[in-house]
Amino acid sequence: MANMAELRIEDLAVSVDGKLIINGVSFSVRSGEVLALMGPNGSGKTTLFMTIAGHPRYNVVRGKVMLDGEDIVKLPPEERFLRGLMVAFQTPTVVPEVRLSTLITAMINKINGRKLTDPAPPSLVNSLMKGIQEVGLTPAHLSRGVNYGFSGGEMKRSEILQLLMVKPKVALVDEPDSGLDVDGVFAVGKALLSLLNSGTAIVLTTHSAKILHVVKPTKVLVLSRGRIVAEGGMELVEEIEKVGYENFLKAR
Repeated sequence: MANMAELRIEDLAVSVDGKLIINGVSFSVRSGEVLALMGPNGSGKTTLFMTIAGHPRYNVVRGKVMLDGEDIVKLPPEERFLRGLMVAFQTPTVVPEVRLSTLITAMINKINGRKLTDPAPPSLVNSLMKGIQEVGLTPAHLSRGVNYGFSGGEMKRSEILQLLMVKPKVALVDEPDSGLDVDGVFAVGKALLSLLNSGTAIVLTTHSAKILHVVKPTKVLVLSRGRIVAEGGMELVEEIEKVGYENFLKAR
Protein backbone atom coordinates (compact mmCIF):
# COMPACT_ATOMS: atom_id res chain seq x y z
CA MET A 1 0.00 0.00 0.00
CA ALA A 2 1.03 3.59 -0.56
CA ASN A 3 1.98 5.17 2.69
CA MET A 4 1.22 8.90 2.47
CA ALA A 5 -2.01 9.31 4.36
CA GLU A 6 -4.08 11.20 6.89
CA LEU A 7 -6.81 9.89 9.14
CA ARG A 8 -9.04 12.66 10.45
CA ILE A 9 -11.87 12.12 12.92
CA GLU A 10 -14.35 14.99 13.06
CA ASP A 11 -16.86 15.46 15.91
CA LEU A 12 -17.56 11.73 16.08
CA ALA A 13 -20.46 10.51 18.22
CA VAL A 14 -21.19 6.79 18.47
CA SER A 15 -23.92 4.75 20.12
CA VAL A 16 -24.05 1.05 20.92
CA ASP A 17 -27.46 -0.55 21.54
CA GLY A 18 -28.95 2.92 21.88
CA LYS A 19 -26.42 4.13 24.46
CA LEU A 20 -24.07 7.01 23.55
CA ILE A 21 -20.48 5.80 24.10
CA ILE A 22 -18.39 8.30 22.10
CA ASN A 23 -19.46 11.94 22.17
CA GLY A 24 -17.75 14.61 20.07
CA VAL A 25 -14.26 13.15 19.50
CA SER A 26 -11.96 14.85 16.98
CA PHE A 27 -8.31 14.18 16.12
CA SER A 28 -5.99 13.60 13.18
CA VAL A 29 -2.85 11.58 12.48
CA ARG A 30 -0.57 11.52 9.45
CA SER A 31 1.98 9.15 7.93
CA GLY A 32 4.94 8.59 10.23
CA GLU A 33 3.11 9.86 13.32
CA VAL A 34 2.01 8.00 16.46
CA LEU A 35 -1.19 9.09 18.19
CA ALA A 36 -1.68 7.46 21.59
CA LEU A 37 -5.17 7.20 23.08
CA MET A 38 -5.08 6.62 26.82
CA GLY A 39 -7.83 6.21 29.34
CA PRO A 40 -9.19 3.87 31.99
CA ASN A 41 -11.14 0.75 31.07
CA GLY A 42 -14.57 1.73 29.77
CA SER A 43 -13.49 5.12 28.50
CA GLY A 44 -14.44 4.29 24.91
CA LYS A 45 -11.07 3.48 23.33
CA THR A 46 -12.07 0.14 21.80
CA THR A 47 -15.47 1.50 20.72
CA LEU A 48 -13.67 4.27 18.86
CA PHE A 49 -11.44 1.76 17.07
CA MET A 50 -14.31 -0.54 16.14
CA THR A 51 -16.23 2.42 14.74
CA ILE A 52 -13.30 3.59 12.63
CA ALA A 53 -12.86 0.01 11.37
CA GLY A 54 -16.54 -0.17 10.38
CA HIS A 55 -17.97 -2.74 12.79
CA PRO A 56 -21.75 -2.76 12.12
CA ARG A 57 -22.68 -2.89 15.82
CA TYR A 58 -21.38 0.64 16.33
CA ASN A 59 -23.78 3.32 15.12
CA VAL A 60 -22.37 6.67 14.03
CA VAL A 61 -24.78 9.30 15.37
CA ARG A 62 -22.84 12.19 13.85
CA GLY A 63 -19.40 13.12 12.60
CA LYS A 64 -16.95 11.93 9.96
CA VAL A 65 -14.17 9.38 9.56
CA MET A 66 -11.93 10.88 6.89
CA LEU A 67 -9.18 8.88 5.20
CA ASP A 68 -7.17 10.89 2.67
CA GLY A 69 -10.01 13.40 2.44
CA GLU A 70 -12.74 10.79 1.84
CA ASP A 71 -15.48 10.19 4.40
CA ILE A 72 -15.45 6.39 4.81
CA VAL A 73 -18.09 6.24 7.53
CA LYS A 74 -20.56 4.37 5.31
CA LEU A 75 -18.08 1.96 3.74
CA PRO A 76 -17.99 -1.71 4.81
CA PRO A 77 -14.89 -2.93 6.68
CA GLU A 78 -13.36 -4.67 3.65
CA GLU A 79 -13.47 -1.43 1.62
CA ARG A 80 -11.80 0.46 4.45
CA PHE A 81 -9.08 -2.19 4.47
CA LEU A 82 -8.54 -1.82 0.73
CA ARG A 83 -8.21 1.94 1.18
CA GLY A 84 -5.39 1.39 3.66
CA LEU A 85 -6.94 1.04 7.11
CA MET A 86 -6.05 -1.97 9.29
CA VAL A 87 -6.72 -2.99 12.89
CA ALA A 88 -4.61 -5.03 15.31
CA PHE A 89 -7.16 -6.25 17.84
CA GLN A 90 -6.77 -6.41 21.61
CA THR A 91 -8.42 -9.85 21.63
CA PRO A 92 -8.00 -11.34 18.13
CA THR A 93 -10.33 -13.97 16.72
CA VAL A 94 -9.18 -17.59 16.70
CA VAL A 95 -9.62 -19.29 13.30
CA PRO A 96 -8.34 -22.89 13.56
CA GLU A 97 -9.29 -23.74 9.96
CA VAL A 98 -7.08 -21.09 8.31
CA ARG A 99 -3.30 -21.09 8.57
CA LEU A 100 -1.72 -17.81 9.59
CA SER A 101 0.46 -17.86 6.45
CA THR A 102 -2.67 -18.41 4.32
CA LEU A 103 -4.44 -15.44 5.90
CA ILE A 104 -1.50 -13.11 5.33
CA THR A 105 -1.08 -14.31 1.73
CA ALA A 106 -4.80 -13.77 1.07
CA MET A 107 -4.65 -10.21 2.44
CA ILE A 108 -1.68 -9.36 0.23
CA ASN A 109 -3.39 -10.96 -2.78
CA LYS A 110 -6.58 -8.97 -2.14
CA ILE A 111 -4.68 -5.69 -1.98
CA ASN A 112 -2.84 -6.48 -5.22
CA GLY A 113 -5.96 -7.57 -7.11
CA ARG A 114 -5.05 -11.25 -7.29
CA LYS A 115 -7.14 -14.27 -6.37
CA LEU A 116 -7.22 -14.93 -2.64
CA THR A 117 -5.95 -18.47 -3.21
CA ASP A 118 -2.95 -17.52 -5.38
CA PRO A 119 0.31 -18.83 -3.89
CA ALA A 120 2.58 -16.47 -2.01
CA PRO A 121 5.32 -14.99 -4.22
CA PRO A 122 8.91 -15.62 -3.11
CA SER A 123 9.26 -11.99 -2.00
CA LEU A 124 6.40 -12.43 0.50
CA VAL A 125 7.85 -15.69 1.80
CA ASN A 126 11.16 -13.92 2.43
CA SER A 127 9.39 -11.02 4.13
CA LEU A 128 7.46 -13.44 6.35
CA MET A 129 10.66 -15.13 7.47
CA LYS A 130 12.13 -11.75 8.43
CA GLY A 131 8.86 -10.66 10.02
CA ILE A 132 8.49 -13.62 12.35
CA GLN A 133 12.03 -13.05 13.63
CA GLU A 134 11.25 -9.38 14.19
CA VAL A 135 8.14 -10.04 16.29
CA GLY A 136 9.46 -13.14 18.05
CA LEU A 137 7.42 -15.89 16.38
CA THR A 138 8.61 -19.07 14.60
CA PRO A 139 7.86 -20.77 11.26
CA ALA A 140 5.67 -23.21 13.20
CA HIS A 141 3.29 -20.36 14.07
CA LEU A 142 2.77 -19.66 10.36
CA SER A 143 1.66 -23.26 9.82
CA ARG A 144 -0.91 -23.23 12.61
CA GLY A 145 -4.47 -21.97 12.48
CA VAL A 146 -4.79 -18.21 13.03
CA ASN A 147 -4.18 -17.69 16.76
CA TYR A 148 -5.04 -21.35 17.42
CA GLY A 149 -3.27 -22.45 20.58
CA PHE A 150 -1.43 -19.14 20.72
CA SER A 151 -0.73 -17.54 24.08
CA GLY A 152 -2.00 -14.01 24.63
CA GLY A 153 1.44 -12.64 23.86
CA GLU A 154 1.74 -14.73 20.69
CA MET A 155 -1.62 -13.40 19.51
CA LYS A 156 -0.32 -9.85 19.92
CA ARG A 157 2.84 -10.70 18.00
CA SER A 158 0.72 -12.32 15.27
CA GLU A 159 -1.38 -9.17 14.87
CA ILE A 160 1.74 -7.02 14.59
CA LEU A 161 3.23 -9.45 12.05
CA GLN A 162 0.14 -8.98 9.88
CA LEU A 163 0.59 -5.21 10.03
CA LEU A 164 4.26 -5.54 9.07
CA MET A 165 3.39 -7.60 6.02
CA VAL A 166 0.54 -5.39 4.78
CA LYS A 167 2.10 -2.01 5.69
CA PRO A 168 -1.24 -0.18 5.80
CA LYS A 169 -1.58 3.56 5.46
CA VAL A 170 -3.13 3.73 8.93
CA ALA A 171 -2.77 1.09 11.66
CA LEU A 172 -5.16 1.03 14.60
CA VAL A 173 -3.41 -0.93 17.34
CA ASP A 174 -5.61 -1.78 20.32
CA GLU A 175 -3.77 -2.34 23.65
CA PRO A 176 -0.58 -3.81 22.11
CA ASP A 177 1.13 -4.04 25.51
CA SER A 178 -1.58 -5.78 27.54
CA GLY A 179 -0.55 -9.28 28.61
CA LEU A 180 3.03 -8.92 27.38
CA ASP A 181 6.16 -9.31 29.47
CA VAL A 182 9.05 -6.84 29.15
CA ASP A 183 10.64 -8.72 26.25
CA GLY A 184 7.30 -8.91 24.47
CA VAL A 185 6.66 -5.18 24.84
CA PHE A 186 10.13 -4.45 23.47
CA ALA A 187 9.69 -6.80 20.47
CA VAL A 188 6.26 -5.43 19.59
CA GLY A 189 7.51 -1.87 20.09
CA LYS A 190 10.46 -2.40 17.74
CA ALA A 191 8.13 -3.87 15.11
CA LEU A 192 5.81 -0.86 15.40
CA LEU A 193 8.79 1.46 14.98
CA SER A 194 9.69 -0.42 11.79
CA LEU A 195 6.13 0.05 10.57
CA LEU A 196 6.27 3.72 11.48
CA ASN A 197 9.51 4.19 9.57
CA SER A 198 7.89 2.66 6.49
CA GLY A 199 5.41 5.56 6.49
CA THR A 200 2.39 4.10 8.29
CA ALA A 201 0.37 6.35 10.60
CA ILE A 202 -0.23 4.60 13.93
CA VAL A 203 -3.08 5.13 16.37
CA LEU A 204 -2.70 2.98 19.44
CA THR A 205 -4.62 2.60 22.66
CA THR A 206 -3.11 1.77 26.01
CA HIS A 207 -4.00 2.18 29.65
CA SER A 208 -0.70 0.95 31.05
CA ALA A 209 1.61 3.06 28.81
CA LYS A 210 4.39 0.43 28.75
CA ILE A 211 4.54 0.50 24.94
CA LEU A 212 4.90 4.30 24.90
CA HIS A 213 8.38 4.06 26.39
CA VAL A 214 9.43 2.20 23.23
CA VAL A 215 7.20 3.86 20.63
CA LYS A 216 7.33 7.55 21.52
CA PRO A 217 4.00 9.19 20.64
CA THR A 218 3.73 12.32 18.53
CA LYS A 219 0.62 13.23 20.53
CA VAL A 220 -1.21 11.77 23.52
CA LEU A 221 -4.97 12.09 24.04
CA VAL A 222 -6.75 11.07 27.24
CA LEU A 223 -10.26 9.69 26.78
CA SER A 224 -12.82 9.55 29.58
CA ARG A 225 -16.51 8.69 29.25
CA GLY A 226 -16.32 9.02 25.49
CA ARG A 227 -14.72 12.46 25.42
CA ILE A 228 -11.17 13.75 25.04
CA VAL A 229 -10.35 15.40 28.36
CA ALA A 230 -6.64 16.19 27.86
CA GLU A 231 -3.94 16.22 25.21
CA GLY A 232 -0.17 16.54 25.28
CA GLY A 233 2.99 14.48 24.94
CA MET A 234 5.09 12.16 27.09
CA GLU A 235 4.69 14.52 30.04
CA LEU A 236 1.03 13.49 30.09
CA VAL A 237 2.00 9.81 30.12
CA GLU A 238 4.42 10.37 32.99
CA GLU A 239 1.78 12.24 34.99
CA ILE A 240 -0.70 9.40 34.57
CA GLU A 241 1.92 6.84 35.59
CA LYS A 242 2.59 8.83 38.77
CA VAL A 243 -0.93 9.67 39.94
CA GLY A 244 -3.17 7.24 38.02
CA TYR A 245 -6.34 8.05 36.14
CA GLU A 246 -8.66 8.74 39.03
CA ASN A 247 -6.62 11.55 40.53
CA PHE A 248 -5.60 12.74 37.08
CA LEU A 249 -9.19 13.10 35.87
CA LYS A 250 -10.37 14.67 39.13
CA ALA A 251 -7.74 17.36 38.70
CA ARG A 252 -9.34 18.49 35.45
